[in-house]
Order: sequence, then C-alpha cells, then structure tokens
Amino acid sequence: MQPSLADSVRLTEDCVLVLDRRRFPFERHWVRCGTAREVAQAITDMVTQSSGPYFAALYGMVLAAREVAGTPDARQRLAEAGDLLIASRATNNHLGKAVRAVLDEVDAGDADLVTAAERGAKLGADRYHARSRALGEHSAALLPDGARVLTHCWADAYLIETVNAVRRLGHDISFVCTETRPYLQGARLTAETLGEMGVDTTLITDGMGAAVLASGEVTALLTAADRVTMDGHVVNKVGTLGLAVAAHAFGVPFHAQVQAPDPAAPTAADVPIEHRDGDEVLHTLGVRTASHRVRGHYPAFDVTPPRFVRTVVTDRGAFAPGALADYHRGAERGSGPAR
Repeated sequence: MQPSLADSVRLTEDCVLVLDRRRFPFERHWVRCGTAREVAQAITDMVTQSSGPYFAALYGMVLAAREVAGTPDARQRLAEAGDLLIASRATNNHLGKAVRAVLDEVDAGDADLVTAAERGAKLGADRYHARSRALGEHSAALLPDGARVLTHCWADAYLIETVNAVRRLGHDISFVCTETRPYLQGARLTAETLGEMGVDTTLITDGMGAAVLASGEVTALLTAADRVTMDGHVVNKVGTLGLAVAAHAFGVPFHAQVQAPDPAAPTAADVPIEHRDGDEVLHTLGVRTASHRVRGHYPAFDVTPPRFVRTVVTDRGAFAPGALADYHRGAERGSGPAR
C-alpha cells in the first residue's frame, strides 16, 4: 500500500483537490481549488510542499486551459497563469518545469488546447515519477544494509522511492527525522510516511542534529534539494546547512537528492531565496509560541556550499558536486562521490 502523501494532489473534472499538509496527519482535509489562481494561493499558503506544488502547478495549468479555451488570446492567458503559478514559490524550479511541460504540449499544436494541456500534465506527472524512481535506485546504492540515516524536512517521492529501492536490495535501514520548524514537516510528513511504510523511525528536535551526528550512530545525512546549482551548491529547507556542516565535521557523508542540477542556475547567486513572513516562526500548528514583544525572521531556505556535500544524487546517478556538468553532457554516471 502506498503512503497517504504519495497521492496528495488530484485533478477532477472541475477542480484541483489538494490534501492540506498543514493539518496532516491529524486531519485528512482536502482544499478545493477551482482556478489556477486558487492553486497558486494554496501553494503560497503551504497547503502543499515538496513535490506537491509541482503536481498542483501541472493541474493548475489544466484548470487555466479549461478557463481560457476558445478565447482569442488563450495561449497568452495560459502563459500568464503559468507565471502566476511559478511565482507562488520561487526557490524550487519544479514549478517552472511543470508549466513548461504543459505549454510544450500546447505549442505542439496537434490537439485542442484543453486536450493538449491534459496530455502535458499527464506526461509531466509520469516523467516526475519515473525520474524519482531512478533517483531512488541510485540513492539506495549509497546506503549500506543497516544504515541509520538522518534526514531533514520532507523529501516526498524521493524518500518513498529510496525506501522502496532499499527494500528491493533486501536491505534494512532506519531513519532519524528532524521535526523541521515552523511547519513541522519532518514530524508530521516525513516521520508519518516512514511509519506508514513500516520503517524504524526516530524523531528529534531541530537543535539535536549536531549531537546525533557527533554520536557516531548516523551512517549518512540524506535530504532532498529544492535546487542544486551547476557549481554544486545545494539549496534546501533552512536548517540543511547546519546539518551539512556538522556532518562534515564528524565525517558523515551528505547526499543531496535532486532529479537534475539546474542549468539556469550556474551559481547560488542565481537562485532566489524565499523569505516568508517572520510571524510564522512565532507559531506552531496555530499556537503562538513567543510573546508579542519579539519578532520573527524566516528565510525558508538556505544554501550549502559544495565543500560540505559528498554526493548529489540525480536520476542519472551520483555525481560529485564539482562534476555536475557531466549530467547535462548525457553521462550515465558522474565522477563518483567527492572526498
């Protein structure tokens, strides 16, 4: 049985349904989005995270195509809907990939607008799942039998496919999950999903990561990446940098998962870092945890320099962070893990 979050964004005849990850696992509440604008707002509001926005954007483009079909400026309006979706969370480049998947099929011109958009969304979804499965296989090859893996935030399909691949190898691994403040994705999404899959899982607070790495009990630090630049910088949920630095200090390899390094981001300076309302860190699950005398600060992502990254695991294999150009040269493997 697949975990609950493996199917958390659904396209229907008149809307997109998004499982509200802010309330999961305590409630299974679906947010109904009737327009692309409502989908974009749901993404901005953190109703869905990780790969969820990718699928939401795919299906939001279908809603937009249904809305503008038959109008004189349909293609332009569809592109504008795509821009709105991309802007909903700018650090992760999957939203742009989702929009392009739909527009590419529309621009092929061999079907009506809605049919082409629906086909583009299906192709985009199928491609994402296939690439995640391949990434999972390559990640599993880096984790020995009995490995204890520290992870941060919610890696979604990458995590699920890695566990599936580990089991196909006949191996057994366990996970340590950070809680991931302020939305607690690690506690509510990662740990819950691993638990659903029957994986031995331990939850720690965010401040415990360095101590756990220092204990010698952790085999590897493994996280997803929202984006990896061509020079090997890993952009991911804030807190990843601190864990990577600690892992490096204690000789624990950091493997960062991403389907592909981003050719549009040669360096970290080319990646916009989302800053969210600081008020969000003053609350946990709707309960205020700090007084009104203080203010919050919330950069949602941080950037880990390549010197702290052992491996970037992609759908084409594991690459040293200094060898990512090989990915786009069509190489099946990189030059191996950095040392």
